[in-house]
Amino acid sequence: MTAPVPGAGYVLAGLGVMFLVTVALRAAPFVALTRLRDSRVVRYLGRTMPAGVMAVLVVYTLRGTTTTTPESWLPALAALALTLAVHLACRRAAASIVLGTATYMLLRAWLA
Repeated sequence: MTAPVPGAGYVLAGLGVMFLVTVALRAAPFVALTRLRDSRVVRYLGRTMPAGVMAVLVVYTLRGTTTTTPESWLPALAALALTLAVHLACRRAAASIVLGTATYMLLRAWLA
């Protein structure tokens, strides 16, 4: 026996519910942020999160680094230096994170 095929109205209703839930979930952070924009906590997080992300990336990158072979420490050192230089020059966390990560990945692939 085969299961009955749902009608077009049932499928459209299901798609409509999925659409509404998706839009609501995507809009919720922006609605919440408009109410919290003047909050001290949000200002504090806006100031400290870029440095926190950078610290996590540095620890993650350097955790498996050994000093025995240049293939291990050279990509990490070069990417760290570039990330720091770009961040100090531009003060844009996203640019420094993306360039530093790309440099690390490219050097790891090239030296492997």
